[in-house]
Parts: sequence; C-alpha cells; structure tokens
Amino acid sequence: MPSDVPLDLRRSLVVATGRNSTWVALDGEALPRLAQLRRVRGRPAMPVPGDVATVRLLAGGGTVVERLEPRRSALTRRTSRGRSKTIAANVDTLATVMALAQPAPRGIIVDQLIAFSEVEGVAALVILTKPDLTTRAHAEHWRELYAGLGYTTAVVDPKHGDGIDELRALLAGRTALLGGVSGVGKSSIFRALGGEAVIGDLSTSGIGRQTTTVARLCRIDGGFLIDSPGVAEFGLGAITPLELASAFVEIAAARERCRFADCTHLHEPDCAVRDAVARGAIDTGRYESYRQILRPHCGHAMVD
Repeated sequence: MPSDVPLDLRRSLVVATGRNSTWVALDGEALPRLAQLRRVRGRPAMPVPGDVATVRLLAGGGTVVERLEPRRSALTRRTSRGRSKTIAANVDTLATVMALAQPAPRGIIVDQLIAFSEVEGVAALVILTKPDLTTRAHAEHWRELYAGLGYTTAVVDPKHGDGIDELRALLAGRTALLGGVSGVGKSSIFRALGGEAVIGDLSTSGIGRQTTTVARLCRIDGGFLIDSPGVAEFGLGAITPLELASAFVEIAAARERCRFADCTHLHEPDCAVRDAVARGAIDTGRYESYRQILRPHCGHAMVD
C-alpha cells in the first residue's frame, strides 16, 4: 500500500451485498467483516460479489465502504423484460456444483449456468460431488458428458478428501463464482479447501446476522472462490434461439447443417440438431435443457 494512504483505509474484496451493508474480506484477513455502505446521493453503482472496495476502519471497530475500484469485468443477468442487473464483478470463472446423488443430478442447472458462462465469455468449471453415494459408471457418465464438451470437470468427495488437491489446482489463480442449488456440498468444498463454511447472512434490510445462511470466500493460491446468496441459481433472461443455440457448443456445431438459417431446432424440417439428437451425437438431456430454457421465449406451441 502506498505510504500516502492513511492506515485506516484498507483494500477489500466484496463477498455479498445487502441493501445498506456488505460483507467484505480485507487483504490479510481470513474472515470477512460487515461494512456499512456510505450514503452518497447519486451513488454510481452498488457493490456486487467480486468488487474491489476501499474501506475505512472506524475507531469503534466498525467498517465503512468508501469507494469501489473500477471493474475489470462484470457478469450481467438479463430479465425477461430486457432489463439487466450486475451480479458479480472481476470474475473469470463460473464454477457450478452438482451432486451425483442426494439430491439427484439436475443437469438443467449445470447447462443453464454453462450457457450463461458462454454468453458472458467466462470460463465454465463443473464440480461433481458425492461420488460415494452412486456408482462409478454413473459418476463417469456425468464427468464424460461435460468433459467431452470441452469443459473442465472435477469429481470430488470433500468429506473424504478425494479430488480436493486436483480441484485446488484447477482453482489456483482464478477469480471464481460458485453456483449450484442447496444440498450439493458447497459447504463441504469450502471446508476441504481451507475456507470458512459459514460467514454470515445479510437480511433484506442489510442488517448482518450470524446465521447459517452463507456468504463465503475462500482464497486459493492467488485467486478466490466466492459463494454469495442470490447468485447460486438464475435464469438467462430474454434470449433468442440463436443466442441460446450458440451457448450450447454441440448445438452450435450442428446447426450449420440445418436447412433454415433461423432454425430454432424445435420443430422445423431438416433440422440437423434434432437429427444429431436422434443419432445419439447430442446428449438427449442437454437437448432437453435447451428446450426447457427456450420454452418461455418461444411459447408452448412451438416446443410441445
């Protein structure tokens, strides 16, 4: 830190944000702390996970966010009405966790987050957990599915330590945001990697409470992994068939052979994508994810 910066100003990383406060992790500190957001008229942007913030440490032990540093990049979620909302900043990897059992695998969640990664131009990492609760063949099926599409895929058993060293190596130097539904083993991953499983909760009013609702940060060899409430599972918002097809790499490769350039791959004749599904060249589960994601944007008559 430059010598002309007062000692009560510190650099920090935003982990989670409420209405009036945010969890920030200060450089050199293992646990995030709750910081209040300074009330400034015309505030240019609210903090999001991954933001770099300069905070002021108060004499009474409190912390206040003074300013946000310029963002290198931002992940933006679009709504069905065309509006957008920034959900994370300075992130280069979206890591999705899916359990192989208990709960049963939900491929559409992984497929949706991978598609979001493709649209946003960030790397996709797939983490499969609980291999001890299923067969080796079942675990290998899911691993081969995503690895075969070119996505980095790891099978880990955090409770027994299996695959954790490999996962740590994959995350080293990355600025990653974690996605996935509840119960898939994210807390176990954080503990196994040496991070805190539970940090705290932000209520809708922005008042911090120590509870089991999680806002977590794990620093890993020059990078970080963030799990923040509100970004675990989300839709793609308004998206056209062409945009979505481009976000499914196997569909993007096959659609060049469709008869119609604007083929939605749902009902048109001479569709190379549906032909590839019928031949087993495209996984039926992945194609069904494509259909389900596209359904709200095309109307039921087009997809049924």
